[in-house]
Amino acid sequence: MGTLERGTGSVRAAICLVASLAAASTLTAGETTIDRQSLCVTKGEIGSRQGGRLAIEGPEVRAVALVATAQAAEMRFVYRGASAGTKPLGSGEVRRQLGLKLRAQNSCNVVYVMWRIEPEAKLVVSIKRNPGQELHAQCGTHGYTNVKPGRHRAVPHVEPGSAHRLRAELRGRELRVFADGEPVWEGTLGPEIEEFDGPVGLRTDNVRLELQYLADEGRPDPGATLSAGMRKKCGGQGEGD
Repeated sequence: MGTLERGTGSVRAAICLVASLAAASTLTAGETTIDRQSLCVTKGEIGSRQGGRLAIEGPEVRAVALVATAQAAEMRFVYRGASAGTKPLGSGEVRRQLGLKLRAQNSCNVVYVMWRIEPEAKLVVSIKRNPGQELHAQCGTHGYTNVKPGRHRAVPHVEPGSAHRLRAELRGRELRVFADGEPVWEGTLGPEIEEFDGPVGLRTDNVRLELQYLADEGRPDPGATLSAGMRKKCGGQGEGD
């Protein structure tokens, strides 16, 4: 997969933004927009824009859908650059990344599909599994396992002002990930994901974005309803993962 052509100024950035927002207003059959009112934000803040679009400015954002959907979601975003402020990961690394949550039962049991931008550009799928634990205070950053793909390709280059799409489709244990409409990761997740379930969601670290978040309308995943315990964390600032 070739990298996207690099922008060279504010005019190009503005063109990318307009084109992306126009594309975001056109839904594929079977997709629905998850707007701000349909999100449970458990850490950070997400702003609301016209047409169901979202804005992220802060260094650490976590959210899950309040509505049950299929385990397929997409972010159509314009990357604005580094966030206002920086928050290192639990390991101490400063990483700029954005991604999708699948089967997000709680902060301790979730599947991540992360598009890393800096310091190394790549697509990483990981399972966070901590049986019997629900809150970040219990599991912290423990329980992560990165999943090796069966097939993969490099992700496109991302720079401030550029527009992109990240989509993930989980059918049973088979996962397919697309970046800008092209397949970049395909593989089978371990049987441990069948031990937990929950809605789709999103995560960002140290990036600024304007985006539209979409999920498939298809038959809702039977377990894709946010738990009562997690609903209590909506609007909170401390329930990260």
